[in-house]
Amino acid sequence: MTLGVMYYFSTDSLSSSHTQSIFDKIFLRFKPNASKHTLELMNHFIRKSAHVIEYAALGALLFRALRGDNQFRWRLRWAVYALIFTASWALLDEFHQSLTRSREASIWDVLLDSSGALLGLTLIGLYVRRGQATRSSWTRKPWRRTMDGEPLE
Repeated sequence: MTLGVMYYFSTDSLSSSHTQSIFDKIFLRFKPNASKHTLELMNHFIRKSAHVIEYAALGALLFRALRGDNQFRWRLRWAVYALIFTASWALLDEFHQSLTRSREASIWDVLLDSSGALLGLTLIGLYVRRGQATRSSWTRKPWRRTMDGEPLE
């Protein structure tokens, strides 16, 4: 489902030329005197931030899917596979954009997307490494309780 949403995001309907007016209306509410250049910069910043966030989420979701119900919280292999898949999807996404009239493909977007995935995987690795994630916090099933309301382990 996530890949389907991302595929839709790379269509003509969400190209910069189609979303610029929406962003402009929102920004002009907060800063009515904003120049055209400022509006274009803000649009660019939001669009590139969205790349990082969506691919960080995809990398994290893929990591979790590869992990499954394994008792181990972190394996470098899972992170590498998630990163490879995410980078491959970024390449396919840019290829799709090259076939769309109002979009253009860029290897820099592939690198930005892959960096977003790497960021998401790094955050997971840091979370696990710092010891904040106990085994139960990653495998807990909140709906499974004893008669006293205590969680089942």
